[in-house]
Amino acid sequence: MEGAFKKGTQHLQFSPLPAISGDAIRTLNTLQTNASYLEQVKRERGDPQVQLEAMKGFLERSGLKVEDLDQLNIIHVTGTKGKGSACAFTERILRNFGLKTGFYSSPHLVQVRERIRINGQPISKELFSKYFWQVYNRLEETKDSEHAAMPAYFRFLTIMAFHVFLQEKVDLAVVEVGIGGAYDCTNIIRKPVVCGVSSLGIDHTSILGDTIEKIAWQKGGIFKPGVPAFTVPQPDRPLEVLKEQAQRNSCPLYLCPDLDAFEMEEKPLRLGLAGDHQRSNAALALQLARVWLERQGYLDIGELKDPWPSPELSAKRPPPLAPVFRPREPMVQGLQATEWLGRNQVLHHGPVTWYIDGAHTTSSIQACVRWFRQAALNEEKPANGSEVRVLLFNVTGDRDTAALLKLLLPCQFDYAVFCPNFTEVSTAGNADQQNFNVTLENVLTRCLQNQTYWNRLMEAKVGQDPWLSPVADVEGVAGRLKPTPLHASLIFMPPSARPLNSNSLVFPCISHALQWVTQGRDPHFQAPASKGLHPHPVASSGAVLLKEAAAIRVLVTGSLHLVGGVLKLLDQSLSQ
Repeated sequence: MEGAFKKGTQHLQFSPLPAISGDAIRTLNTLQTNASYLEQVKRERGDPQVQLEAMKGFLERSGLKVEDLDQLNIIHVTGTKGKGSACAFTERILRNFGLKTGFYSSPHLVQVRERIRINGQPISKELFSKYFWQVYNRLEETKDSEHAAMPAYFRFLTIMAFHVFLQEKVDLAVVEVGIGGAYDCTNIIRKPVVCGVSSLGIDHTSILGDTIEKIAWQKGGIFKPGVPAFTVPQPDRPLEVLKEQAQRNSCPLYLCPDLDAFEMEEKPLRLGLAGDHQRSNAALALQLARVWLERQGYLDIGELKDPWPSPELSAKRPPPLAPVFRPREPMVQGLQATEWLGRNQVLHHGPVTWYIDGAHTTSSIQACVRWFRQAALNEEKPANGSEVRVLLFNVTGDRDTAALLKLLLPCQFDYAVFCPNFTEVSTAGNADQQNFNVTLENVLTRCLQNQTYWNRLMEAKVGQDPWLSPVADVEGVAGRLKPTPLHASLIFMPPSARPLNSNSLVFPCISHALQWVTQGRDPHFQAPASKGLHPHPVASSGAVLLKEAAAIRVLVTGSLHLVGGVLKLLDQSLSQ
């Protein structure tokens, strides 16, 4: 591996490195200009080679060749939901075999360093600065009239991750696809050891297509000739598309058996991630890890050694089931020890219990609701007082908010709270949370629309309940008030000051939302002092109920970026 890396980088001369990672992150954020990357993807999606050739050019300008990536022994994973969890399971299993692992994922929750991990840990601030400036300076030095551009945010981080993994001499790299597969910049990988596809669903339709078949075609774009690929059970049509993609790319595709098939009666498999939907991700991880270990010579399971038939033999049949095997002890322990923040995570903070899940598609919200109801709503009410249930919600992108909110109704929330993904009203001092792809006006208007959808759903649910206040024309308010910081402070006054449905609230940032939800009762959340025109709504009936409740149960969902902001405020250690 070392020799291959030197082949691509031996002539690089790097400039002195600034020591402060914050400078690196702020410079990285300049590559986010006005959603240019996503717009570029949309423009170029007719020809994936345009995307991959551009990525290849940036990679070479950084000092690497595509051939160098062959030395990383990559596990490449895509899907709509669960791909990050499947990657986390896979990485943890392989680490248990004593291997040095690299793991590239997205998005980050609190700090951008989370995207590039060595042995399960985000790279240090010092390593982030070192490799960031090496790659950035090299790309700056290679600019000319023909190559004047810098890679966009995600492309840059992908290139940087490859540099990190090669320089740090990892034994393998688990690489999560960003969006889709065929056009994704990670698809510059030409010889992965094994590929995986988690559950498919509808998401990123403006880029990937508006049907699950089109999306399946994109996901199957990561299949490579002769490289085994595994997928979890899928609906018939997208599974057929995946099979067609596998045949087109001469890729042997297999269907993962249920996790039940790997469990012995005397020793059921325990997972570190909660929720029944994680079982399919764990089953996928077992197959990916086993094949990697076999093909790299670390494991021999007898008759299952290299069980890959020629793709032509199965061209007219459904994908065959992958072999079932008895998991080795490091596999069993790896599944149980897996951690993946922001996915089916529960935090007990005194009387406040946080249920945190970054679900943001129809199917993942459905899974989140099942998990939340089982974890929280089926518990008995506190014997010594009331229980208040709160939804904290936001969405991004082109997702159907009304459809997602409707799925959350069975959770029987007492209050719904909406806010942007900003931890504070101003994010100037928080480089990891900056996002130049959205404007303040857009995110505030989206929150008001989300509140409108929720109010209408509640109004339809309860009918003409005389106890509910009339629903205000929130869309009209959003249209009349341009949400500058001053106007935002006028919009987000206490609920008693506006004629809104009493069970929904909007706040200008996550910190203000948590301040209202916790009412000072979460020992881990140090609420900032209210300033200006953002008074703490102590006079509202909701505040009184939250102050007196024996238990407050809060579900945070709809966006991984929202989840990241909440975790940053609830667990200060994540920012260290």
